[in-house]
Amino acid sequence: MPRRPGRWWPQGFGGLLSALPARWLPPPGRAEEAESKPLQLRVAAECGLRVPRTLITNWPVVAREFAVRIGGPVVYEPFTPLVTEVDGVHAEDVPASGVGGVATSSSTAPGLMAEMLDALDVRPGDRVLEVGTGTGYNAALLCHLAGAGNVTTVDRTGRLVDTARERLAGAGFAAAVVRRADGAVGCPGGGPYDRIIATCSVRRLPLAWLDQCVTGGLIVAPIGNALGGGAVACLTKLPDGGAAGRFLHRPAAFMPLRADGSPAPAHDVPVAGRQRTSVVGARVLDDHGFSFWAGLRLPPAVVRSGGTLHDPNDGSTAHVQDHPDHPGRPSTVTTGGPRDLWQIIEAAYTTWRRHHRPRREWFTLTAAPGGPQLVTYTTPDGGTTSCAL
Repeated sequence: MPRRPGRWWPQGFGGLLSALPARWLPPPGRAEEAESKPLQLRVAAECGLRVPRTLITNWPVVAREFAVRIGGPVVYEPFTPLVTEVDGVHAEDVPASGVGGVATSSSTAPGLMAEMLDALDVRPGDRVLEVGTGTGYNAALLCHLAGAGNVTTVDRTGRLVDTARERLAGAGFAAAVVRRADGAVGCPGGGPYDRIIATCSVRRLPLAWLDQCVTGGLIVAPIGNALGGGAVACLTKLPDGGAAGRFLHRPAAFMPLRADGSPAPAHDVPVAGRQRTSVVGARVLDDHGFSFWAGLRLPPAVVRSGGTLHDPNDGSTAHVQDHPDHPGRPSTVTTGGPRDLWQIIEAAYTTWRRHHRPRREWFTLTAAPGGPQLVTYTTPDGGTTSCAL
């Protein structure tokens, strides 16, 4: 997808930051301290927003205004998400000793946030729906770009919604609509919207999002899978009610939309049964390019925990043990249940290599109104391979 100039960002992305309330900006000396970190400079380059160096370094500090702690100091780098809720416990309710568990809400890494907002191409006056309010920080950026009265943001818990509403109002964005709602249904009665953005992942685009987007409008949403090889899709709403587009290049693993039937967080699953060896080891699951390709081929209910795959629908499991201390030794695969899930991974690895490891941005996503949603890769010779979401 060709890059667009950042013309709708006032004076570039740095202009957006400088236009935010003063209390969001870093204390004296903090910008100079951050300026020495080359990681922030790469954010500017990768986002393609032509951002002055002294302004992009402000972002991690600006984010702190909406960030909250979970049992320790906030560490917020451009490529690092910030967990703000664990097992439904909001960060501000966590005791001083901290809390452990499965993360259920977070604030998106600023570098990825910038790329998603750039793809959304928000213009002044656009009506915008955000699914996944979280801390409210991304909603604040949307308010500045489109105008607070044009932004609606929804989330699943009252604690998140109430806190975000208070912070947005305090920052001068009281006109934004902040609602507690099931994100899968969008905001019934509030549309249609020119832009829809999700900050949580879905396996399939909810039909409500298609219905609530105007023809020609844009939908930016993370598509997740069992292996964590998610990718952000940028789709255009078509006249027939469907949508089509491509994926952004950056890997993106988001919290799943809790009410859309996404798999629950993986837990340890005991595996006992048949054993065999494989030249495809568990380490391939950590390759972002391959995990995107392979995740499309696994049954939607499959969950991953380390080197273990589990399908709760039929009880099939596969545990893969690599042997890093013995180079050249095949990995050990232990399977249980009616299917060998690792065979799906092995077959996917073979085809991925045969197609020369295609990148996620080379794939298209089409969503028919009320019909199939297909991820398609077109080979250089015109052949295609598709997977249904």
